Amino acid sequence: MARGRLRVYLGAAPGVGKTFAMLAEGRRRGERGTDVVVGLVETHGRERVERLLEGMEIVPRVAVEHRGAVFGELDVDAVVARRPEVVLVDELAHTNVPGSRNAKRWQDVEEILEAGIDVVSTLNVQHLESLADAVEEITGVAQRETLPDEVVRRDGQVELVDMAPEALRRRMAHGNVYAPERVDAALSKYFRLGNLTALRELALLWVAGEVGDSLGHYRSEHRVAGVWETRERVVVALAGGPEGETLVRRAARIAARSPRADLLAVHVTRADGPANADPARLARQRALVESLGGGYHQVVGDDVPRALLDFSRRVNATQLVLGVSRRGWLARTLSRGVGVTTAASSGTVDVHMITHEEAGRPGGRGPSRAALTRSRRLAGWGTALLGLPLLTAVLLGLSHATLPSVILLFLLMVVCVALAGGMWPAITAAVAGFALLNWYFTPPFHSLAVTRPENLLALVVYVLVAVMVSAVVDLAARRAREAALAGAEAEVLATLAGYVLRGEAALPSLLSRLREVFGLASVTLLERRPDGSPAPPGPGGSSGSSGSSGASGPGGPGGPESLDGSDGSDGWRIVATGGGEPSTRPGVADTDVVVDDDLVLAVRGWLPGTSGRRVLEAFAAEAAVALRHQRLAEQAERLRPLAEADRMRTALLAAVSHDLRTPLASAKAAVEGLRATDVDWSPEDRAELLATADESLVKLDRLVANLLDMSRLQAGVLGLTLQPTALEDIVPRVVDELGPPYDRVLNRLPEDLPEIAADPALLERVLVNLVSNAVRYSPPGVAVLVGASMGDGGDGGDGDGDGGEHVEIRVVDRGPGIPEESRDRVFMPFQRLGDRDNATGVGLGLALSRGLAEAMGGTLVPDETPGGGLTMVLTLPVFPRHRAAPVPVEDP
Repeated sequence: MARGRLRVYLGAAPGVGKTFAMLAEGRRRGERGTDVVVGLVETHGRERVERLLEGMEIVPRVAVEHRGAVFGELDVDAVVARRPEVVLVDELAHTNVPGSRNAKRWQDVEEILEAGIDVVSTLNVQHLESLADAVEEITGVAQRETLPDEVVRRDGQVELVDMAPEALRRRMAHGNVYAPERVDAALSKYFRLGNLTALRELALLWVAGEVGDSLGHYRSEHRVAGVWETRERVVVALAGGPEGETLVRRAARIAARSPRADLLAVHVTRADGPANADPARLARQRALVESLGGGYHQVVGDDVPRALLDFSRRVNATQLVLGVSRRGWLARTLSRGVGVTTAASSGTVDVHMITHEEAGRPGGRGPSRAALTRSRRLAGWGTALLGLPLLTAVLLGLSHATLPSVILLFLLMVVCVALAGGMWPAITAAVAGFALLNWYFTPPFHSLAVTRPENLLALVVYVLVAVMVSAVVDLAARRAREAALAGAEAEVLATLAGYVLRGEAALPSLLSRLREVFGLASVTLLERRPDGSPAPPGPGGSSGSSGSSGASGPGGPGGPESLDGSDGSDGWRIVATGGGEPSTRPGVADTDVVVDDDLVLAVRGWLPGTSGRRVLEAFAAEAAVALRHQRLAEQAERLRPLAEADRMRTALLAAVSHDLRTPLASAKAAVEGLRATDVDWSPEDRAELLATADESLVKLDRLVANLLDMSRLQAGVLGLTLQPTALEDIVPRVVDELGPPYDRVLNRLPEDLPEIAADPALLERVLVNLVSNAVRYSPPGVAVLVGASMGDGGDGGDGDGDGGEHVEIRVVDRGPGIPEESRDRVFMPFQRLGDRDNATGVGLGLALSRGLAEAMGGTLVPDETPGGGLTMVLTLPVFPRHRAAPVPVEDP
């Protein structure tokens, strides 16, 4: 059975007319004789939609019960059993009621399509999975109902139902979309003009992308090779050279001449060997393309002109921008080059050849052409100069040597020379061998004349074979060298990548690793000062001798030193440096690598050629990233206190909105009742009202005091005076201050406790908070125990205590306790673990208590009560015996 076809009416927002368009199509198909039914349509009370439904066959919905209510959903079985040709299903992204056949309506539609029934549906752009984040960022509304784009892309026909934002807002104002009571809120929030404009653009772009994909599939299926100028697309070819920025900007100007033209950049990586592209330049050029609104692509191909044209035709490009060749006149004479070859084969693609400053300047195009080292080339020349005469002398001493065997031995000598020294010594040896063979071994002897044709043929074949073997050996050596360089480079870059992935890319460490890799004298990251300075040297980023100083070694003791903000010279400053004497500006080091307009990596020391340069540029790019990350981290650290303060402020407002109002309301009600003249209060009622007002004001005073003390602690302006304090004087005052609700407190203080170093008022505040918290969470009728004991083994927090003695004060309750993993959370402001009511305070008690304890040089930690419950252990130092007077403590 053939799968049904899906048609979707897509809209930018609710109310643009998707459902109306779907029903209108259903009516048109029905009038043409198509069997059409309505599977499910949401009218939302819109009269025009309801009128369109009149006379159409509607499949009854299936009833689904959820939480005591009954809902109607699409009945898939009824639709399949009815087997119409077309079924209309509204709101494709709808989430079905729990308990339904499928979780999402689009899954119901998939079953109907599999049954061979065509479906017409509707969808808003906000429900596409790929655009949900963008829509949320635009509107501020999270999208809970989404569907994968593939559901629509796979076999769907998408038609955009478009409406101008102003027209949609007029529809809203006329009550054609929402009920009147919802119109004002909708127009001021989701349906703002800017939101609708952005959503409309998203819908248009998504549909345009679908059209482009469909066109691409069609061209591919029908093997259309020509360019269809449906839309201007400008492709710029980047070779990784210094001319790339010029080409990108010129291509962008060409694209800007046509409305809505696309800009695409492409770099062809040769598959037959290492390329001459500069990775750092390519990275900068890619960033430039993306900043201009274009896209960057990289393809692999042996034939660069063919790869460029294949890519251009594949993306249906109309124009291709190339740079004039950087090759010299001789190379251009011998070979047409990429640009000329591409233009000759471009067909309907317009090719622009752009001149630039680097045209005809082949210098610096890549690694050295020398395949072998200097010592191997010398060995090859030595083998040729000494081996050929020696071989000739040996063969002349043999009386039975034939010409074929002599030629083979000379050919073997040429191969040995090629293996030792490469192509040019081998070619020289082949030519010299030809002369020796002709003079000594080909009749007439001692003459360059050749009388027999077969001898001439043998000598010519010998030379050709020798030259070809030399070329092959040289090419193999060249490829081996390039592979070794590429392998070494890949190993270093892989090490760098692993170094970064392990999170070790701090800027000083990165520069230290760079200096170790190359044995450099110094590495300095320079940044242009904000007040401006001369530009970095040259587009290529080179200055000085480009790694020819010959310096090696670490160049000085110590690792890199971060000098962010240090003054350099000529408008530059040193961000970070490692090794010996740092470079103060671009141009004074052996090598400068330009990272961007404001960052330059200056290197003193020897660099191993172009391969080392590429690795250096990779390090430079990573150093720039590390610098940005470092500064972002510093900025985040600077903003952390502000964020924390804002979080505290928000939590405070949320927490005290009820807790300040409750005692105020109670006190106000009691006072207003007492002032009422129309009520004759009895003495008992009057006393109760006064007690209520007093209790409420005490709660309010305690709450405000806690808030003020917490704010002073966080601001570092809490003043306190440490003096000898007796616990037996403090605990009774705590119980008295808490009043009758807290008469379940048992005082178990030993009589021989020494005086502690504390601020009596603040200590009382700490104990009031601890005891009130313990009583609140203790079971009814169960007492709270307050005890103390001596402890040692530390200085108790006073810094100069007498023998390190301290007193541990324990407030013990038998409540539910706190899990060990949650104990640190109870000391966060506005945290009340396990609360289920709104009358338990703002959760400042324990946070404030710990802060005050630490301000007095003590600690406050939670512990488990044996048998169940929580024990708060307050540790304070014993007052030193040699200290006779109160000790003022500076603000923390």
